[in-house]
Amino acid sequence: MSNDSSARIVEALRAWISTAPPGAKLPSTRALVAEHGAGPVTVQKALRTLAAQGMVESRPGVGTFVRAARVARPHDYGWQTAALGSPRNRISGLHTALRTPPNDMIALHSGYPDRELLPERLVRAAFTRAARGDAAVSRPPAAGLPELQAWFAAELGSHAPVGVAPPAPGDAIVLPGSQSGLSSAFRSLVGAGRPLLIESPTYWGAIRAAAQAGVALVPVPSGVHGPDPDELDRAFERTGARALYAQPNFANPTGARWSSELADRVLETVRRHGAFLVEDDWAHDFGIDADPTPLAARDDGGHVVYLRSLTKSVSPAVRIAGIVARGPARERILSDLQSESMYVSGMLQAVALDVVTQPAWRTHLRGLRHQLAARRDLLADALREHAPAAYLEALPRGGLNLWVRLPDTTDLARVVRECEENGVLVAPGGEWFPAEPTGPYLRLNYSGPDPGAFPEGARVLGRALE
Repeated sequence: MSNDSSARIVEALRAWISTAPPGAKLPSTRALVAEHGAGPVTVQKALRTLAAQGMVESRPGVGTFVRAARVARPHDYGWQTAALGSPRNRISGLHTALRTPPNDMIALHSGYPDRELLPERLVRAAFTRAARGDAAVSRPPAAGLPELQAWFAAELGSHAPVGVAPPAPGDAIVLPGSQSGLSSAFRSLVGAGRPLLIESPTYWGAIRAAAQAGVALVPVPSGVHGPDPDELDRAFERTGARALYAQPNFANPTGARWSSELADRVLETVRRHGAFLVEDDWAHDFGIDADPTPLAARDDGGHVVYLRSLTKSVSPAVRIAGIVARGPARERILSDLQSESMYVSGMLQAVALDVVTQPAWRTHLRGLRHQLAARRDLLADALREHAPAAYLEALPRGGLNLWVRLPDTTDLARVVRECEENGVLVAPGGEWFPAEPTGPYLRLNYSGPDPGAFPEGARVLGRALE
C-alpha cells in the first residue's frame, strides 16, 4: 500500500483516539485491515507512526492502547549553573546559514547549494556500490582510505608550479567534514590563549572553531580583493602570531579571489615570520569566471596547511574533507583528529572517492559552472533593479554568495526582520565578522532553491530598505 493509505489510517485513528479514554484498547490489526481495506504492513506502519508521536503504546501479546496524557511540569535546572560555571566562550545559537526555513519562504540565507546543483545520480549509485563492498563492514585507516588520500594530494599537486615538490599521498588526512579540520588545525598549530590572525570578515564556522579551541582571534581587514599585505605584516609583528587563517579563492562571504601578486606577498610574509597559513579552499569546485589556484601548491616548505571539503559539492550527506600538511604539523593534526573521532566512516569515504573519480564528475562540474553563473547574474540583476540601495562592490568570480553593503543608516536587524515577515530569509553580515562589523552587510546565497523567486526576494529587500 502507498504512504497515502498509511496517512489516511493515521488520521482516522487520531480522530478515534481524541474521543477515547486513556488506556482504551485500539481495534486489532485484523479489524483495522478489514475496516480500512489496507494491508497488515500499512496498518502496522500507521500504528508505529502513532507510537512515535506518543499517542499509543504497544504491549506485546496484549494489544495497542491509548497512552495516558503526561502532564508537563516545569523543571528547575538552576543546579547546572553552579556545576558548569561560566562558559569559556559565549557562542550564539544556531547560525542563520544553518536555519531550515518553511518551504514557502525565499531562502537567500543558506550556505549550501540546492539539491538540483548536486551530482545526485552519481551519489546514489556510489552509495549502492559502497554498500556492496568492504567499506560497509570494515574500519578504515585512521588517516583515511589510501586511495582518497592520494586523490586529495594529487588534486593539490596538479596546481604545483615547476620547481615546487607536490605533496605525497601520505601528507593528506581525510576528515569528517572541514569543520573538524579547522578545529584540529587551530588546536594543533595555535593552541588555547595564543593569537591567530584571521581575515575580517571571514567564514563564521572558522570563528566558531577558533572560539571552541580557545585561541585569541586577531582580525586583519579584508575585502573583495583580499587582505592588505602591509596590515598583515604589522599584525604578525605586533602579536607574535604564528598562524593565519584565510580563504584565497572565492572567500566566504566577500567572494574575494587573491591575485597572484597578493598570494606571493602573503606567502612571503608567512615564511618570513616562521608562521603557518591555514588555507581553506572551500569553494574549489565552484569557480565561475575563474579557476581556483591553491596557495598551498606554491609551498613545499610546510608553511601552508591546506583544507578542501567535498560536502557542498558532492552532497551534504557525504561529510568528507581532506587536509594536506607536511612535517610535524601533519602528525600533530592527525593525533588531535584521532582523539576526536578516531577515524572517518569508510562508507562515506568510499562514496566520495567513487563520485570524484567518475568521468561524469568533471562533466557535472562544467555544467555547474554555467548554472552558478546564471543564478549569480540573475540575483545581481534583480538587486540592481529592485533594491538599488543594496550595493554590490564586486561580482564574485566563483563561490555561492553575494556580499552586499547597505547604507550606513540602515537598521540591519529591522531589515532582516521585515524581510522574514514578508517571506524572505536573508543572512545578516555581522555574523561573519570576528570583531565588530565595519558596516551593515547582507550575505545572499544565489545557489539556493527556486532562483525564479530571486526578483521577488529583491523586491522585498528593496521595500525593507526604503
